[in-house]
Parts: sequence; C-alpha cells; structure tokens
Amino acid sequence: MGFRCGIVGLPNVGKSTLFNALTETAAAQAANYPFCTIEPNVGRVAVPDPRLQTIAKIGKSAQVIETQLEFVDIAGLVRGASKGEGLGNQFLGNIREVDAIVHVLRCFEGGDVTHVEGKVDPIADAETVETELMLADLESLEKRVPALVKKAQQGDKEAKIQASVLGQALDLLRDSKPARLTEPKDEEERKALDRAQLLTAKPVLYVCNVDEGDAAGGNAHSARVFEKAAADGAKAVVISAAIEAEIATMPMEDRKDFLGDLGLEETGLARIIRAGYDLLHLITFFTVGPKEARAWTVEKGSKAPQAAGAIHSDFERGFIRAETIAYDDFVASGGEAGARDAGKLRSEGKDYVTRDGDIMLFRFNV
Repeated sequence: MGFRCGIVGLPNVGKSTLFNALTETAAAQAANYPFCTIEPNVGRVAVPDPRLQTIAKIGKSAQVIETQLEFVDIAGLVRGASKGEGLGNQFLGNIREVDAIVHVLRCFEGGDVTHVEGKVDPIADAETVETELMLADLESLEKRVPALVKKAQQGDKEAKIQASVLGQALDLLRDSKPARLTEPKDEEERKALDRAQLLTAKPVLYVCNVDEGDAAGGNAHSARVFEKAAADGAKAVVISAAIEAEIATMPMEDRKDFLGDLGLEETGLARIIRAGYDLLHLITFFTVGPKEARAWTVEKGSKAPQAAGAIHSDFERGFIRAETIAYDDFVASGGEAGARDAGKLRSEGKDYVTRDGDIMLFRFNV
C-alpha cells in the first residue's frame, strides 16, 4: 500500500486533532484489517465504500477487507522553512515522500486557541506553506533547467523533454503559481515532471477546520478556501476536527444519530479519505469469495496485469487473463454464477484497462 497523504498545517489549526481522530478511527476499524502504526506519526485508514458490503453479502464472504490510505502527520512549518529555518529541512523532506498534501486550515474564530499569526486568515495560512514549497522548487529548478537546456541544444533527447516541461514549471513558479498547474504535452513529459519530485506539483486537498455549528455548510472563511482551491487546481472539504475527535471514540451504533442531530450525513473523515483517494486518481476493484470480499487500489488507467500485481507480483508476472464482472452486473445477477449465466462475465486480456468497481478473478501461471 504505497499511497501516502501528508497532513500539514501551521500550529494551532487542528492538524494534530485531525490526525488523532483518523488514527482513533483506524483503531476502531481494526476488526476488519490489521491496523498498523508504522511510526508514531503514521497511520492507515480504510477507504469507505458501501459497494464492498453489498458484494460481501451476495458472495456470502466470511470477512470484509477495505482498501486503505496512509496518512502521515508531518512536522510543523515556520516561515523560512525553504532555507532550513525551524524544522524546515525535515518538513520539506517529509513532503517530498508523500503522494498528496492534506493542508489543514483554521476556519474558526475565537475559542481558547491562539492563532500563530495573531488573526484567522486561512488564505494567508495556505500561502505561507505554499510559498515555502514554491521557494524550494524555484531554487531547485533555477539550477537544473539551464543545464537541461544546454544539453537539449546539444541533441540530448531526454534533456529536451525535461527542459520543456520543467521550463514550464519554472515559469509558473516565477509567476508565484504552483508547479501542479504545469500542462505536460504528452506522456513522456508527464513522467519527466513526476520524476522531478517537485513539492508544488503534488496534488493538494485543503481541509477547512470549522466550528461545530458550521460543519454542515461551512462559513465565509471556508468559502474563500474553496475559491482558492478552484483557482489553484486543488480540492477542498469542510470538517470540524472537534466533532471528528468526538465521533472517533463513539460506538458505531451511536454515530448515525449523532451526525443526524448535527445535520450531517457522514463524517468529515470519510469525506477526507474519499477526497484523498480521488486526489490521487485511484480506483477500486474487488475480489470476492467465501473466505473474504476485498477492495484493492490501483491508479486510474491501470491495465489488468497491473491490477493483478496489486494482489501479488506472481499474479502480474504469470498473468493469463482476468475474469471480470462489472459491479452493477454482479449485483443485478445475484453474484458470479448468475453473471456467468447472463453472459455478463468477460474474459479480459493484458490490454484491458481496469474500471472502477470491477469484480475480478485472475488466471495466472508462474
């Protein structure tokens, strides 16, 4: 499970409360899969997907195992991090290792918590972190791009690809815009951009931490964050970290009524987990049998052998075919046997692109 979301934020915005709520939730889900805290600041959380329960019921599976995301509570940031101030080098190093950034922003007034900047301004907070990341990327590319341009002029094909896409990223950074707004013209440029590991090229989810009373609809602060997210190619969700912390320690049977009283249909954590999953362009496929029904994660666009490899490397290496049923067909047919009788079970080869919701059985020979 290699998909990691790094939780960042200035001091006193609710970052630790959110992470603790996530890990409490994960511990409560431990009956379904082995919860593991890899380090004190890392936890894995199940991705909520009601389809899995439906499949398990039809397949009479003894166990249900969700797919997971990993969340990392990243060290705090201060101005000057790009120059190594505070825990700057550690912060930037930790950001470089994650696949997506979950940026917690304070969108609540008052309370006993003093804002580190002396006033509540989530846009300014977002820009403080983003500026440090942009400065680090800018310093890196201003050294690398001229050398790449020189190589490209000498006929180096790979350098030409890198100079083109990283030059575009450098222009954006000089214009105070994140590198994730770069538009690679083809797959080669996209891969070159990924390999560059630019901090501001990583997808961002802004989490607007609001008071309990604003959890259902947000407020003026969160509305500004949603506007910024739309302009910056990012996403945003509204939560109340205080509510999430309370829910995380509550028995499952009490949660629905508690949420209903607050005008909420689901927890904020469920929205964050799902948004993080979407942010990383991930999809889910399923396997089902008497022993277990299980959800698996692959990147959108993955072919059948890659999906097989998510289960075991031998499955990918010796891939022959994938017996595949679409989720809707599986449900409508009452399971695998019914889908087979109805002609809804397909035999797919190596070029089949896995679709979200596919129920798959892999045939392989090693």
